[in-house]
Amino acid sequence: MLTKNNFFVEVGSFQKSKEGMGSPGDVFYSSRTEDGQRTICILADGLGSGIKANVLATLTSTMAMNYIKSDIDVKRASEIIMATLPVCSFRKVGYSTFTIVDVNSEGRVRIIEYDNPCCLLLRNGSKVELERSSHKIDAGSAGERELKYASFNAVKGDKLFFCSDGVTQSGMGTQAMPLGWTSQGAEEYITTQLSRYESVSARKLARRIVERALKNDGNKAKDDISAAVISFRHPRRTLVITGPPYNQSNDGLLASKFEEFSGRKLICGGTTARIIARQTGRDVKIDLSWTDPYIPPASKMEGAELVTEGTVTLSRALELLKSKGEIEPPAKNPAEKLVEYLLESDSIHFIVGTKINEAHQDPNLPASLDIRRNMLREIVDTLNNKHLKSSTMELI
Repeated sequence: MLTKNNFFVEVGSFQKSKEGMGSPGDVFYSSRTEDGQRTICILADGLGSGIKANVLATLTSTMAMNYIKSDIDVKRASEIIMATLPVCSFRKVGYSTFTIVDVNSEGRVRIIEYDNPCCLLLRNGSKVELERSSHKIDAGSAGERELKYASFNAVKGDKLFFCSDGVTQSGMGTQAMPLGWTSQGAEEYITTQLSRYESVSARKLARRIVERALKNDGNKAKDDISAAVISFRHPRRTLVITGPPYNQSNDGLLASKFEEFSGRKLICGGTTARIIARQTGRDVKIDLSWTDPYIPPASKMEGAELVTEGTVTLSRALELLKSKGEIEPPAKNPAEKLVEYLLESDSIHFIVGTKINEAHQDPNLPASLDIRRNMLREIVDTLNNKHLKSSTMELI
């Protein structure tokens, strides 16, 4: 989401399940409202681990997302959630804790916390103390519960971090960390990471935090470990060009759009790369850095950070974007590298040539059935709705 202050709200998260559990007991949801004016993130931590914890955390995060999107009073929404959740007969507490972060287009951030570790706001490399207010709510059979509320106006460069207790309690009981990593330990680690890698993306920072917490546990997670980061930054722009223009007379226009773009430039398609190379006087050379039996090799061309084959690579990239799994670095083929670049970007513009490739499809079929065009529409939709990017598509 691009705010009216002209900075992008980037959301990144990463998660590891408790050792031996197939399903995580933590659930992270992020969504943008239909009008594009708000970005909402929810991290719920179900009591215990495994399937039961996952179901209850999913129930919590789904209800919270629907209520917050509908602009129901946050206090009333919290009461409904807390009253709905089952209560542990032994511990007498609700089955899920949660953190809700709501960012609007003005850069105003609202935070609602229930029993998760407190959010951490870093500005210019230093912690900003958030002013929190506590409210008692009636949680039905669970009795009275306390929620914490905070709000602030974000500025460019801010980073907001929140996590489940699997992060702050990692390493607990070890000689080095008898009381666990603690919020202070996590804060020191994050501050160090930002001082070393100032431009690190929210995705990469969340991953590093979880991997460090996992290391604290001896690389066998004692609890579900989840971390989320919201970064308020100048948008990182990427251009993706794929497919030759419908009219050959537009080859020069395509090349000029490539030349004039300010940001990262990617090309998907051998014919597309040859057109731009011919129009700009550059060479295209095969790149055998990756050897994958299923994905065609990439190429190299001055001015482009990545040049790949077209339809096969894009199809695999779409599968990866839709999947829940993370790509383990380093990228093992051109499709994974393409996805890595897309997820590291904020504003992505696709220029899609509409000339049909006879090798892929009968040219007599209607244009609406064009494989490449439909695939790119799906990629744009997935980037915008699943990964909260700002993606657009232009036909040529």
